[in-house]
Amino acid sequence: MATPEEAAYDKFLERVRRTVYIDELTPLATTPVIESAFNQFGTVKKVSFIPNFLGPKELPMSVLVEMETEDMAQAVISTVSQLPFMVAGMPRPVRASAAEPNMFVDRPKKPGRTIRFRWIEPNDPDFDKARRMKRLARKHTAENSFMLKKQLEEAEKLSKQQSETAVTHHKKFEMMDKLLYDGVAQKLADRYSMKCFPYR
Repeated sequence: MATPEEAAYDKFLERVRRTVYIDELTPLATTPVIESAFNQFGTVKKVSFIPNFLGPKELPMSVLVEMETEDMAQAVISTVSQLPFMVAGMPRPVRASAAEPNMFVDRPKKPGRTIRFRWIEPNDPDFDKARRMKRLARKHTAENSFMLKKQLEEAEKLSKQQSETAVTHHKKFEMMDKLLYDGVAQKLADRYSMKCFPYR
């Protein structure tokens, strides 16, 4: 017979299995936008943004999308992993993966797990280990900041490249429209005995 604590954790794990972790999401995306984007895979039950407390606001966001069933969540992961999926015009496609329990802020306590802590004095045998861990954490923070800076630069470069490509395509379509409107395309089609639908 499962205890109430174990039953609550099992129910939480079911929720985890039907939740998708979405990364590389534009900061401009809102809950209605995300719901509209992922409702095509099924019913979205809940959208939870993962706050970015340390990095700049321009960084891509992450979000947990809880679907109605586990099959719907797997459909999202499978589709987004195989095909580019854009949300709210972010320069690069979003990424999707299965959610993990430690991603949830409101996760219940795991049955049987206990957390112990204590202050360490300089004369403690573990003091040097704790100091090395502290230095390592600072090193990881610096490396993370450097990588985030590079990520922002690449995203800005990609956004500029896509904007230029969009402008180029627009100019091409304008030129084609003008050729059809002026009748030049029809004249060229008549000259080379080709079919050309009349411009309307």
